[in-house]
Amino acid sequence: MENYNERIDKIIASTGIMSRKEVKKAAKERRILLNGNVVKDCGVKAKGSDTLTLDGEIIKYKEFTYIMLNKPKGYVCSTDDPSSPIVNELLSPKLQRLELFSIGRLDKNTTGLVILTNDGALAHQLLSPAKHVSKTYIFETKLPLKEEYITSFKNGIILEDGTKCRPAILDILGENSGKVTIHEGKFHQIKRMFEAVGNKIVSLERLSIGTVTLDKALNYADFRDLTKEEISALKG
Repeated sequence: MENYNERIDKIIASTGIMSRKEVKKAAKERRILLNGNVVKDCGVKAKGSDTLTLDGEIIKYKEFTYIMLNKPKGYVCSTDDPSSPIVNELLSPKLQRLELFSIGRLDKNTTGLVILTNDGALAHQLLSPAKHVSKTYIFETKLPLKEEYITSFKNGIILEDGTKCRPAILDILGENSGKVTIHEGKFHQIKRMFEAVGNKIVSLERLSIGTVTLDKALNYADFRDLTKEEISALKG
């Protein structure tokens, strides 16, 4: 994003290097330069064509951050949970300062793809029921899978509370393992879908959201920035 015109404190804080309060302190210490000149007022705006440096390092404004994380078991996607560790704790200190949030939460025992961002508009778009964004998971069940499940999922599972799910795609990969794609995000939906057909999920991992697929190079707790192509795909 090169056509910005933003306050210097906002630009530096957007990188996660330091907070706005810390930027103000750095300015007093003459550590910030704009086009070679010492910045005394952090409220001054800088454009994409300007050269802004902190301690000699060039700083560019990053309006939004998009992170792909391979979530391990035992972590929750809440931004604040006193009873369990949160996924944000797996990020670098720089990213933790940005207060990112998860798009489409996974429960504590579910692993796999989590996208963290500070782009509220994108989160709303992806979570909107009207968008029908697909989410694909691999799973293992307690009991053997039945061929009849495929038709039941295709027709829309009716949960035990009477709620009917949208049609889902179920692929049986082994006696107790398979892949399922849903287009909504009800609370504990996949676990409840299998309970409705008399089975039980024993492990669940999210592989994809829309066309963005979990990077196989990421081990549990590893993360990376989304590529420009992945961000574009999410935005549709």
